[in-house]
Amino acid sequence: MNFIVSSSYLLRHLQSVSGVLNTSNTIPILDNFLFDIENKVLSITASDTETTMITKLDVEANSNGKIAIPAKLLLEFLKNLPDQPCTFSIDFETKLIEITYDNGNNKMIGYDAEEFPKLPSHETTDSIKLTGEILSKAISKTLFATSNDDLKPVLCGVFCEFTPEYLTFVATDAHKMVVYTRKDSAASGSASFIIPKKPLNAIKANISVDSEVLLEYNKTNAIFSFNDIKLVCRLIDGKYPNYHAVIPLENPNVLKVERNVLLSALKRVSIFVNKSTYQIRLKIAGSELKIDAEDIDFSNESNERMTCVYNGEDMEIGFNARFLIEILSNIDSEEIILNMSTPKKAGIINPATYSNPHEDLLMLIMPITIN
Repeated sequence: MNFIVSSSYLLRHLQSVSGVLNTSNTIPILDNFLFDIENKVLSITASDTETTMITKLDVEANSNGKIAIPAKLLLEFLKNLPDQPCTFSIDFETKLIEITYDNGNNKMIGYDAEEFPKLPSHETTDSIKLTGEILSKAISKTLFATSNDDLKPVLCGVFCEFTPEYLTFVATDAHKMVVYTRKDSAASGSASFIIPKKPLNAIKANISVDSEVLLEYNKTNAIFSFNDIKLVCRLIDGKYPNYHAVIPLENPNVLKVERNVLLSALKRVSIFVNKSTYQIRLKIAGSELKIDAEDIDFSNESNERMTCVYNGEDMEIGFNARFLIEILSNIDSEEIILNMSTPKKAGIINPATYSNPHEDLLMLIMPITIN
């Protein structure tokens, strides 16, 4: 079998699915891309068994067929080849793959395509159509707040709660939490599931705001189809914590401050924090906000003052500087509102304004007991 394709065109499609490849695999066939040509359309598949990505592109081919091609070898070669037509000649008997281009050729051995894992069955699914803007924003607003603790797998993904009225995306690592809701899109029925981080990162790398996304889902898998990409991922099995229960309902102390001013001050002050706790203190009185940090072990300390709008009792509350910086870095509004009840209860951060009237964003950060 022979087929001809532009090197840069092929490389772009390979890179779009390469994000699901693992650096080391217990199953050797997963170190390969699956090439499947049918009616002059090349389907390229990459998989780690939990997540599978497929992309399609048109090629000039003289027959149909499929073979597994070493991923790392092919990617490295194409990255170092100027854009030009490449001819792939494949001998299915010997699995020899010869790539011919303007300045030469190279050969590699492929593998039997039948060894490549099959896609999971998904006959019974529900589906919803999303815009790329909604999905990409939901991912970018929540992904940073997911956990890296493999002992708590349900926290290592984004919880999706779909209803006929709204879509909600939730992420937490037990120290911070994000709840992002869209009311301009809805599902035909109610459903909830947890999507792992890895496929969401792969989607984030490939989706554009003007993409149209078809999301199909059942109890075990989710399938995302957009542009020329199809992604199938296994959902995280388990019950997500009741996130409503950790949100304080009464928060009489309300601070309003410019986001960039606060973020810049936190970045400066946090240089001097204790590196085991990352504790900073916010002291709020009247229209003044004071940020303090110290590291007694090295006799380091820092503090800054800024003006704010505050309604409530004078308060001193501690937070993890890294978590607070992460939260503020993922808000678009020029001003933020920090709602608090007591120094021992979580603070709730909301944008002061929204670019889209149909969205709602709640970010929660747990306090640190002040030493």
